Amino acid sequence: MIKRFFSSTAEIPQAAAVPRHIAIIMDGNGRWAKKRLLPRIAGHAQGVERVRDIVKACIERGVEYLTLFAFSSENWRRPEDEVSRLMELFVMALEREVGKLHRNGVCLKVVGDLSRFDTRLRELIEQGERQTASNTRLTLTVCANYGGRWDILHAANNWLRDNPGGELSEEALTPYLSMPYAPEPDLFIRTGGEQRISNFLLWQLAYSELYFTHTLWPEFNAKALDQAITSYQKRERRFGRTSEQLVER
Repeated sequence: MIKRFFSSTAEIPQAAAVPRHIAIIMDGNGRWAKKRLLPRIAGHAQGVERVRDIVKACIERGVEYLTLFAFSSENWRRPEDEVSRLMELFVMALEREVGKLHRNGVCLKVVGDLSRFDTRLRELIEQGERQTASNTRLTLTVCANYGGRWDILHAANNWLRDNPGGELSEEALTPYLSMPYAPEPDLFIRTGGEQRISNFLLWQLAYSELYFTHTLWPEFNAKALDQAITSYQKRERRFGRTSEQLVER
């Protein structure tokens, strides 16, 4: 049975000490490489290694959903050679990592406008999702050629296709978004020092706790993740209520 999650503005989610869902913008790969006089792609390759470590750390800490912003719809603006190497790295990562994810009980999902990717990459994505579909230990979502505005518009257009002349609501739109299988993120992390969400999960981050760190993604380890979770645990998640209402519960 597929779980159904609702918008945090429509109902109050349960808050737990460990975030159920963590979403991360993995920023700083290029700067990490530049500091070491390496090509930018070396930083991206090191970033893939870091993904493996953070997936493991999330499993150990009881996180149920991990969502990573791997390639935005705006990243096509980067130099052609870098984009080409990123696509090669994506293919290589899928070829090498899907089996490991499956053995560790991780369900892989890739969301975004995948139509722009070549046939080989799309096939690997489909194979990876199919192979890991029954796993429940952690759901790892990779956002690729994804944008928050695209997500909302795509959902709205699909809803209108299915409900011509209908009246759209939050509850009606939510199942049409890219991640209806996951609760909204409890904790959003951005590495690399920038303090913006860069068109990532615009709908889903409405009530997420935001955490920004200067740590570059290739240096973001389990200890850094724990620091983010500790910051999260100090937040008061009111969802529109007062502090007094939380005490009365």
